[in-house]
Amino acid sequence: MADRRGDTWKRHISEQLRMRDRVQRQAFEEIISQYNRLLEKSDMQAVLSERYQSDGPRGSQLSAADGGMRGDIQQEMSQMRIKHQEELTELHKKRGELAQNVIELNNQIQLKDKEIQRNEAKISEYQTQIATLEGDCRKLNTFLQDLERANQMLKDEYDALQITFSALEEKLRRTTEDNQELVSRWMAEKAQEANRLNAENEKDCRRRQAKLQKELADAAKEPLPLDPDDDIEVLAEDGGKGPGEASSPSRSLSRTPSKRISQVPPGGLLDSIGNIFGRRPGNSLSTSPENTEAPMGGVEVRVPSTALHVFEAHDGEVNAVRFSPGSRLLATGGMDRRVKLWEVVSGHCEPKGALTGSNAGITSIEFDSAGSYLLAASNDFASRIWTVDDFRLRHTLTGHSGKVLAARFLLDNTRIVSGSYDRTLKLWDLRSKVCMKTVFAGSSCNDIVCTEQCVMSGHFDKKVRFWDIRAESIVRELELQGRVTSLDLSQERTELLTCSRDDLLKIIDLRTNTVRHTFSAPGFKCGADWTRVCFSPDSNYVVGGSADGGVYVWNVLTGKLERLLDKHHSSAINAVSWSPSGAFVLSVEKGSKAVLWSDL
Repeated sequence: MADRRGDTWKRHISEQLRMRDRVQRQAFEEIISQYNRLLEKSDMQAVLSERYQSDGPRGSQLSAADGGMRGDIQQEMSQMRIKHQEELTELHKKRGELAQNVIELNNQIQLKDKEIQRNEAKISEYQTQIATLEGDCRKLNTFLQDLERANQMLKDEYDALQITFSALEEKLRRTTEDNQELVSRWMAEKAQEANRLNAENEKDCRRRQAKLQKELADAAKEPLPLDPDDDIEVLAEDGGKGPGEASSPSRSLSRTPSKRISQVPPGGLLDSIGNIFGRRPGNSLSTSPENTEAPMGGVEVRVPSTALHVFEAHDGEVNAVRFSPGSRLLATGGMDRRVKLWEVVSGHCEPKGALTGSNAGITSIEFDSAGSYLLAASNDFASRIWTVDDFRLRHTLTGHSGKVLAARFLLDNTRIVSGSYDRTLKLWDLRSKVCMKTVFAGSSCNDIVCTEQCVMSGHFDKKVRFWDIRAESIVRELELQGRVTSLDLSQERTELLTCSRDDLLKIIDLRTNTVRHTFSAPGFKCGADWTRVCFSPDSNYVVGGSADGGVYVWNVLTGKLERLLDKHHSSAINAVSWSPSGAFVLSVEKGSKAVLWSDL
């Protein structure tokens, strides 16, 4: 191939030279022949002139005829000389032009030669590159063939995997259908079991009531001896009455049966939470540190203004916070699967212990009315109860099929209501440690509050539902403008505080089922579906945390923003809690930080 390309450029150069020869030679051949002819004529003229000069003496002897002929020849010769001179001048001029053309052409030839040399160098370089590229092309062709083989193999494997996937997908579909059928059957059996347990509980309750009525009837038939202890107790109880009432025998006799009625056996309907966990209520209340606190009647609520203590509460996100009824202890729950107890001492939160046993993050926290037990819901589909004084896990309530987002004690402290992501609410009896009822709410439950016989639940579908736990039915529904994230009851339990994802807090009058107040602020934004807000102990203020890290306090009486606490949280606030003493507010965030606020 290289020899063929070499012959090509040589032929090209030969053709160029022949072309130059034709252009430069043929154009000047006629001029050169004319120039030679003029030279010949010039030589002939010179010969004739010499001859004329040499024949001059003899010319005088010629005849007149010869003289006339010589004059004509001379004239003709002079004209020819002039003509030849002009042609010679013209030829010299053309010769100069041709010489200039020859110089220019030589210069062009030199330039062309240099260009040919450069082209030859480029050709050599290009040939080298061509050889390299041909080698790369051969390698790429080999690699392409390997890729095509690998691609074909992968395609075959993909086809095989696609067939396997189709088979597995069909198997998954059948398994899903079987699972749904099993779940439906299981739920039906659970509903039947719950109905059976409800019926048994009702029968047991009726039997106990009948037994109690029989005992009361037998006690009424027995004679009533006057016991000195009974007389002392009656006088002690009636010590605050008037003198006439204290000395009345009929009053004394009427008090004795009531004393007997109140002495219900340990297996009766009104067992306390201490008996449920194997602890006598008297001992539990006497040893609990919460009983040394002042009663709720003397609460003086102070609007917080200063951050007293900023501390790292958990290893990760903190989801829940709650003060104990006596305000000396507070509990926080986070994604590190622990509930931590803190004691407020001199404006600081000092760690007291940790409650372990949960297998996932804590979502809500609740103390019982005495502050002896703590209830926590978690993302592992369960709720757990610990004793506060010894940090022991007492019971685990399982049965939900989704993460439990809220769990609350009923007012008698012997039952618990839990709400879950699986769209159900469950009522648990702590005496038998079983689920008494399961209610299908139709939407994920985010928070719960309870009264004596009514459970209020806030849901993902923007509704607040009011349940009668005796009839297992919805009393009424109230729809808000956003997903409900939090519920809280006022001290008198006549007003319900709600927080929703439309960034509004609302107070609902439970007696009239109307919205009394709506609170908002320019910077307030609800940061999550589980953002918790609360009333102050006297129900005159509401407090909530925002996604921008600010704590907002509204005045219920004026309906305006009372105070904004910021510059201490670096992420969205998940929950806030106001101490029952009214002195402190604690806020926790999506980070690991907690802040204790007060007006000190």
